[in-house]
Amino acid sequence: MHHGNVPVRTKGAMDDVAVHRIGVLFVCLGNICRSPLAEGVFRFIVEEEGLGSRFLIDSAGTSDYHIGEGPDPRTVQEAARRGLRLEHAARQLGPPDLERFDYVIAMDASNLGRIEQLARRVGGRAVLHLLRAFDPLAGDDLEVPDPYFGGPQGFADVHDMVERACRGLLAHIREAHAL
Repeated sequence: MHHGNVPVRTKGAMDDVAVHRIGVLFVCLGNICRSPLAEGVFRFIVEEEGLGSRFLIDSAGTSDYHIGEGPDPRTVQEAARRGLRLEHAARQLGPPDLERFDYVIAMDASNLGRIEQLARRVGGRAVLHLLRAFDPLAGDDLEVPDPYFGGPQGFADVHDMVERACRGLLAHIREAHAL
């Protein structure tokens, strides 16, 4: 069984044993719309299932366009409408992420390609996936569209996709790690 490399202290009969957290990193282009949303949704679902201490969850962008910025206000607004609070400062994906995280989850094929290029260059242990590969309604459309240039409905649609896919991703991880 393979776990992330961030130890968590546990209490009980095995008090001296560190349990390793499963690292999940969500990635889009700028790290202000889709990936911080996926990070927040996945964190909420994981906490809802009582598994928060077993995970390390973060997000990043393949570009440096928005480093240090918070999530897009429209993403924050749609999340808040659904009772979810997003707090994140955009950052760029880097080589250490491919070693630190067990799963690197891309929002679309273009960003997955960029992550794969980085992985070929620097290695790492992360398993790469498209998020919508875990969305039961995705069919052949595995892209989470970028809502940045669209209206409010685009942000609502993306939230729906991300939530379905994050639930599927957690089910996949639970099975793979016997959680």
